[in-house]
Amino acid sequence: MFDKFDDLQEKVAHLEGRLSDPSLMNDQKAYQKVAREHAHLLKLYTLYSQYQQVELDMENNKLLLQGDEDEEMQELARVEIEELKEKERILQDDIRLLLLPKDPNDERNTFLEIRAGTGGDEAALFVGDLYRMYSRFAESQGWKIEVMSSSPLGTGGFKEIISLISGEQVYSKMKYESGTHRVQRVPETETQGRIHTSAVTVAILPEADEVEVDIRMNELKFDVFRSSGPGGQSVNTTDSAVRVTHLPTGLVVICQDEKSQHKNKAKALTVLRARLFDQVQQAHHDKISLDRKSQVGSGDRSERIRTYNFPQGRLTDHRINLTMYRLDSIMDGKLDEVIDPLIRHDQAEKLKEIE
Repeated sequence: MFDKFDDLQEKVAHLEGRLSDPSLMNDQKAYQKVAREHAHLLKLYTLYSQYQQVELDMENNKLLLQGDEDEEMQELARVEIEELKEKERILQDDIRLLLLPKDPNDERNTFLEIRAGTGGDEAALFVGDLYRMYSRFAESQGWKIEVMSSSPLGTGGFKEIISLISGEQVYSKMKYESGTHRVQRVPETETQGRIHTSAVTVAILPEADEVEVDIRMNELKFDVFRSSGPGGQSVNTTDSAVRVTHLPTGLVVICQDEKSQHKNKAKALTVLRARLFDQVQQAHHDKISLDRKSQVGSGDRSERIRTYNFPQGRLTDHRINLTMYRLDSIMDGKLDEVIDPLIRHDQAEKLKEIE
């Protein structure tokens, strides 16, 4: 596993030299790419150095066992060898994790699309609840969240809400949220206290660059209309809302949150670009998913992945059989409690593939 690690120090030094190059600093995108590669290799080099030291200490203790007749010294050597074996195992696992193939989308900003499914008004209300949960989680991560499009209803919920989350490693954490989220609770309008079951779908789409997705203007149909608020209430007296239809695929994006038609059009094209990019990603995923039944990241969008049971304060993630009784804190944005086990499970399955 470590055959090609001898030149790690040289590679780290080379990247440090590039980071101090003034010409690279003028190109922030290129600078960030080199900085990420440097941080990755530096961490790998640090772990490998620790591993080499453990191997050396283990060899010295084995020599001590062979050459020292003092029983007490031999016992100390045996104890230290056992401790070093555990350190060796942990370091090997940590290094393997760093060597896992990186998801090329992990560094991307991410579109979060939440839509009401079965359950009527209760599903629409839960769309708003999930959006607040993700907003608070984004804030805790130091990310920025911006609403791109929304369809509010008079009940206080949303038929759909689309937002863009920007920051470091957004997709790497959010990709596990795609799928159907089921909610079980007693609606406020329920007079007999019966629990209703509703469903909401969440889609996580990596943001695409213009150069990655070629959208030809002659393949687009633009419609403009007046944006409206809950219950059909007009919120704008001009035709500022924009509907974009991509004729080859039939994909439709509507943006009406901005007062400017130009801004709504720009947002709609950004969302459309992400959806077209996602189609390519999903086709690739479908091709390899037959060999990766256990994959939990960016998986089948129709899969029921999670249940939120409010009467019992219980959250269950069905993909890894995780059950937690801290629903209030999770809905308040403490989503790391759910996402971290999903990441660990995904990493463990990938490690099995390379062993």
